[in-house]
Amino acid sequence: MSAPSPATPETSREPAEPPLPRIVRAMAVVERAGNALPHPFWLFWILSAILVVLSAALTGLGVSVVSPSDGETVAVRSLLSGDGLAMAVSTMIDNFASFPPMATIVVVIMGVAVAERSGFLTALMKVGVSRVPASGVVFAVAFAGTVAHVASAAAYIILVPLGGLAFRAVGRSPILGIVVAYTSIASGYDASPIPTPNDAIFAGITTAAAKIVGGEAAYVSPLSNWYFNIVSSLVLAAVITLVTKFVLSKRPDLDADPDVDLEDIGQLNLSARERSALRFAAISLVAALVALTAIILPESSPLRGEGGSIVQSPLLDGIAAIVALLFGLVGIVYGMRSGSITKPGDVPKLMVEGIRQMAPVLVLFFAIAQFLAYFDWTHIGDVLAVNAAEALKQSGVPIVVVFLLILLVLTLVNIMVTSGSAMWALAAPVLVPMLMLVHVPAETTQALFRIADSGSTAITPMSPYFLMALGFLQRYRKNAGIGTLASYTLPLAIAMTTVWTLLFLAWWALGIPLGPGAPVN
Repeated sequence: MSAPSPATPETSREPAEPPLPRIVRAMAVVERAGNALPHPFWLFWILSAILVVLSAALTGLGVSVVSPSDGETVAVRSLLSGDGLAMAVSTMIDNFASFPPMATIVVVIMGVAVAERSGFLTALMKVGVSRVPASGVVFAVAFAGTVAHVASAAAYIILVPLGGLAFRAVGRSPILGIVVAYTSIASGYDASPIPTPNDAIFAGITTAAAKIVGGEAAYVSPLSNWYFNIVSSLVLAAVITLVTKFVLSKRPDLDADPDVDLEDIGQLNLSARERSALRFAAISLVAALVALTAIILPESSPLRGEGGSIVQSPLLDGIAAIVALLFGLVGIVYGMRSGSITKPGDVPKLMVEGIRQMAPVLVLFFAIAQFLAYFDWTHIGDVLAVNAAEALKQSGVPIVVVFLLILLVLTLVNIMVTSGSAMWALAAPVLVPMLMLVHVPAETTQALFRIADSGSTAITPMSPYFLMALGFLQRYRKNAGIGTLASYTLPLAIAMTTVWTLLFLAWWALGIPLGPGAPVN
């Protein structure tokens, strides 16, 4: 009888890892591709170097175009020449100092910094999201997100955690609150009922681009999209509310980790002193607005323009300074009542802190200003704009289709280049004059850009604020990752971009002005 064969031990096998969700894989690809791009500062210097080579090649080929504004022949000029070198060296300082958004953004930020760092904006947002019933908390947080843009990057720091607290206070998922707050800021960043620093930046870049074919008289006001922005903020808040109710609220993964101490994360309540300070600040703002209205009501007001015009007037020319003064006023009043400002010397310190926060943007402006000046001097913009406009006319493609193609391209670019000022500085010198030559005002092209610059921001991990929002999310769910946040924000971003685009097209079809003195077509 043969001996039994030794038992063969069972082979232990690790369970196969489930495949990563498609959204996670897509976000990983975007992150790797974006990380391969240079910093925007260096990107514009690289583009300037490419411009040097391109201008020399086009000059050698004798490329020129007939200007539709005066019938003169405009030839491409080479930066790789004596005149080009002299221009680049002699105008470098002037290019930076005269860069249209430069002075405006510095002035606006000084005023906003006082309001933000005194605690006024934080208190205002707390009140805005805390004193609403459970049924209105989504709309309140979403609309607060559009208003929060006035605080620029600080909007994310202030409102995103407040969104989680507001939802928790009414018995809803704090995870959902963070997603709603973050997406309303990110994918609605360029829609605000209150003029923001971005309005000044975009208007300056648009003005510089419009001068390519419109001459020195071309001017785009920071309020050129104001009417459109007001309606957009309300519409986007409504879209967020609906998508949250019918899509995101149905998800089964909205609960916080069981070991999270929700009572230890923060409070929405204001102290009695803060509430008093907020009331005094509101009264001071109303008084200032009443005084300003009284000044501009008479047709002979010095703040009105020729013939009593408000559209073309010192009032709108100086709107950035007025906005800065109003924010500075409420910030000072709030700070003095709340105790965050104890002596006059504190006010300029708060302004300095605001400018310090803007230092990276100002450094980027230096590179952008040189690139735009070189681009304008070479006349490549004229050639591109005229030829592209002529091609559009001959193709017979409806202008609405052109709008949609521009939106698509810029939306995709925005996933990689999340700096709005950088992307608009690249696109405006071509798109603005090109569309102006087919009778689309510069203000309309800028409004179109706002949609593309905002919609995809909430889903791209290339945005530093995406990672910041993820950090807030991980306070409630420790294993949340990039794909987790992107899967929450994707339905909102798609719906917001789609509806915002339809709103723009309806606005265009109805011919409603985009802002004071800014016809849509």
